[in-house]
Amino acid sequence: MTAMEAIEQLHARLSARFPDAAPTVVLNPGPAAQHSLLVPATQARAIAEFLRDDPELQLDTCSNVTGIDWPEREVTETVRRTVTEPPAADAPPGTAPAAKVVEEKVRRVVPGHLEVVYHLYSVARGHGPVILRLRTGDRGEKVALPSLTPVWRACEFQEREVFDLFGVVFTGHPDLRRLLMWDEFRNHPMRKDYVEPDDYEWEPTPHDRILAQARRHYPVPPTGSGEPAPR
Repeated sequence: MTAMEAIEQLHARLSARFPDAAPTVVLNPGPAAQHSLLVPATQARAIAEFLRDDPELQLDTCSNVTGIDWPEREVTETVRRTVTEPPAADAPPGTAPAAKVVEEKVRRVVPGHLEVVYHLYSVARGHGPVILRLRTGDRGEKVALPSLTPVWRACEFQEREVFDLFGVVFTGHPDLRRLLMWDEFRNHPMRKDYVEPDDYEWEPTPHDRILAQARRHYPVPPTGSGEPAPR
């Protein structure tokens, strides 16, 4: 069975089980051909539990949780449509119009959003991965997604990392707080529009570049002023 056949079969099973929230197949054109399923956030928890508990699937392990930032972007797509051409002026009487397929380049704007990708395996049955994708409503106010930690405990620290670095808020997470950055840190450093600050709120190091940045915030006092210079 090819990867495409496997993902189509799984998609068919989920569509039958969740007819009001069927996932969408996202194709991966790369050599690995690890196609994925885009899952509606409203049904993500129920779909995850089905994947874990179904006797044939038994996806009992989540090995990896990854965040992706998708800023607003313009894409160009090729659209095919059928047009009807009237018969030529010199065509015999009664000639039917001819149908012709034409291709057009269409540009559209894709709104920005954040994405979380889960790689699932079955240790019990020895297969995988099955890849799930969840998307937020935007990159600003609608950044909440349901936590899958209650389904796979291995998601706990990895969802915290995605929260810390990308800003996805996982509702239902048992301990959602920053993992790599300190609590007072502002913003999310893996966002594509993140701007690195000059001052990281710690004492400057002796490295020249850091000292040069720090002097913009803490100017060196004149010699003999009695004030200590930054260390």
